[in-house]
Amino acid sequence: MRKFTLSRKYFYLKYLAMTMTALMDNIPVTANPAWVIGYLNDGGFDTQHVNALKKISGANNNVLSEILGVTPKTFNSYSKDISKLKIDTKEHIILLLSLMKKGSEVFNDQEEFNEWLNSPNVFLDNKRPMEFLNTISGIKFIDSRLVAMEYGDNV
Repeated sequence: MRKFTLSRKYFYLKYLAMTMTALMDNIPVTANPAWVIGYLNDGGFDTQHVNALKKISGANNNVLSEILGVTPKTFNSYSKDISKLKIDTKEHIILLLSLMKKGSEVFNDQEEFNEWLNSPNVFLDNKRPMEFLNTISGIKFIDSRLVAMEYGDNV
């Protein structure tokens, strides 16, 4: 019986990993407004996006809820049910996922990018890049810093 449970859990975790990979394959490195609107209108957003953001960012529920402007309890509920999730919060999550993908490509490693996001940065007035992610403009600003890094700028 125990062997079956472990096998089942293994396959479930493998399924989740494959699902997240497929989800992230659909998210562009740079999400233009037309793509985001189309994606949201096509009903492509579901709980997997919330779970992917938690896993990829490495941030806890308190940090992510603060970024999205909701309570930790509300954010946690999004992992199970997105029926009450507002369209602007969905957009915020999509753009954060796109930024995570971009950062992973620029740093060649998700963990290094997450570390950069959480470290004070002299070029950002000693603020952590993560502190800018609570607005769409802030996400675009950090994205522009990543583009600058790709072209050799110090950021």
